[in-house]
Amino acid sequence: MSADHRFGVPVVEFTAVGHTYMGPPSVEALQECDLRIEQGEFVTVVGPSGSGKSTLLNIIGLLDRSTTGTYLLDGIDTHAASESRRAALRSKRIGFVFQSFHLLAHRSAMENVELAMVYQRVPRRDRRIRAESVLRRVGLSHRLHSLPTQLSGGERQRVAIARALVARPSLLLCDEPTGNLDSRTADSVLGLLRELHTEGMTVVVITHDAHVAAQGQRTITIRDGILMEQAPRQVLS
Repeated sequence: MSADHRFGVPVVEFTAVGHTYMGPPSVEALQECDLRIEQGEFVTVVGPSGSGKSTLLNIIGLLDRSTTGTYLLDGIDTHAASESRRAALRSKRIGFVFQSFHLLAHRSAMENVELAMVYQRVPRRDRRIRAESVLRRVGLSHRLHSLPTQLSGGERQRVAIARALVARPSLLLCDEPTGNLDSRTADSVLGLLRELHTEGMTVVVITHDAHVAAQGQRTITIRDGILMEQAPRQVLS
């Protein structure tokens, strides 16, 4: 599922990365930190509201530029890159999954996934083939032509995951992916994320839920903008 990598190069590598929102007053949302996420890891990030989780997600996802330090994505220096280059890297190498799905209501599951490839200039026929393949992969072969309003919450999140995967990214970055789901549906989506990780996808999940956090190989806690890491562990089955 994941993109080609150079052997041994981490997907995410922070060196003294920090972020301050300028005031007045200025707010140090992320204190200078080092972070390394290897290819094929499943990492969860937890912390209370206002701890800096969103800032960390935005920097990893190339939505914001850090004010200090260096961020290498697949070995590429993103801090020095132009905004157009960062946008291209974000589109090709990072798949986003959000709590609120962000699907177009009047487009089918297939069309929602296909739209993710339009700006990459993927030919129409190839878009259809790839969209159908990835929707089948997430268990929605019977829902290809259904509208989001005809889908359950779990099915909508699976469409969102398919849309994130269709560009064959290096990193699947999930922000509270089970936040709008009941516990049974949430477990189904978490099971899919574990399967994708088993197949080699690098997965980072931002969450406030201890059960979700426990799915990762390792958990990073952020509090008052400071990253702290727990010891690695086995992924729960």
